[in-house]
Amino acid sequence: MSKWLKAFGLAVSAFALTCQPSLAQTKVTNEGISANEIVIGTHQDLSGPIKVWGVPVSNGMKMAVEEINAAGGIQGRKLKMVLEDNGYDPKKAVLASQKMVERDKIFAMIGPMGSPTVLAAQDILFDAGVLQLFPLTAAEFTFKFDPAKPQERLKFNNLLPYVESTRAALKYMMEWKNFQKPCIMHQDDEYGKNVLDGFNQQLAAMKLQPASITSYKRGASDFSAQVAKMKSDGCDLVVLGTVIRETIGAMTEAKKLGWDVTFLGATPTNVLEVPTLGKEAVEGLYAASGFEIPYEDTAKGKVHDWLINYKKMFGTDANTQAIIGYNAVMTFAFYADKAGKDLTGQKMLDSLESGEKFLDIFNSPPTKFSKTDHLANTITQVQQVKGGRWVLVKDNLMF
Repeated sequence: MSKWLKAFGLAVSAFALTCQPSLAQTKVTNEGISANEIVIGTHQDLSGPIKVWGVPVSNGMKMAVEEINAAGGIQGRKLKMVLEDNGYDPKKAVLASQKMVERDKIFAMIGPMGSPTVLAAQDILFDAGVLQLFPLTAAEFTFKFDPAKPQERLKFNNLLPYVESTRAALKYMMEWKNFQKPCIMHQDDEYGKNVLDGFNQQLAAMKLQPASITSYKRGASDFSAQVAKMKSDGCDLVVLGTVIRETIGAMTEAKKLGWDVTFLGATPTNVLEVPTLGKEAVEGLYAASGFEIPYEDTAKGKVHDWLINYKKMFGTDANTQAIIGYNAVMTFAFYADKAGKDLTGQKMLDSLESGEKFLDIFNSPPTKFSKTDHLANTITQVQQVKGGRWVLVKDNLMF
């Protein structure tokens, strides 16, 4: 080979290496942005087993959109929100996401509902360069990303993660009450497995073995076999990787058996519906949580006004789920505003990764992301049901 050809080959190789970083750049869509509008999408469970989450979440999101638009929008652009029902069914979530990407041309997916549903549909978003922001699941796949896969950079989560919050709450309870035989009942899906991971990791760190591990299929309503097994195994603390009706069902079954055991729920159990619907059966339940639940008769200032306005809009009291939905849109609006008047997908991504702090009106820990960490925070509380209300037991917990 001539010296010229060798030199040419080296030049081509050098050029190829120079181009590699640009090839690995994250693709971010500019769809859904016009001079007067930003189109966002969400899919919620409006008809399935966790519609008690999906309906108030979507209401909170609607309220935030209305407030933002009434105040002039984001840098002069009004928000348009496309809402689809996923029925807590992964197949429906996939179809809904395809429709919003291909037909509605959304700029970002905000607050989509459920671990299995979000997991099933997220690659549709990433392939199209659509941001997946603040989903209604704290599973690790929603914020952990592989730097070698640039499209995974599009996912951000502002909820307390199941693994870390379970670990922090379990550690506190074990040390506080000196439990010796902890066990767990968890939903057999991505959410439940994350709670199980947190449970197992914390016990391993404390050099303890679980007394019992049992699961149930998503949508189940009979927990007699699981509760009977845990009682037989001599559990003194039951960790619940459950949602609302499963929490009430498990604790009701324990009462039927005359089993006086302490229950500790993962974050999805920390909602108003659990004490409201469960009544005496759930009295004494502990739960991991990210912020205190406000009550209208004790809330003050902006939070009190927000609770009143929510009731006027939707004819019912606001709850944890409504707050989470509201905050999802408000967090998006904060970072979109910081991205500037000439909004693009890349500028939105840069804004999210800027390290700027968003503070909500509910005194939650601040939301802050970086280029390497797309999870907002891991600060955990423990609350307990007392007299039919959630009461703060311990704040600022970490494992």
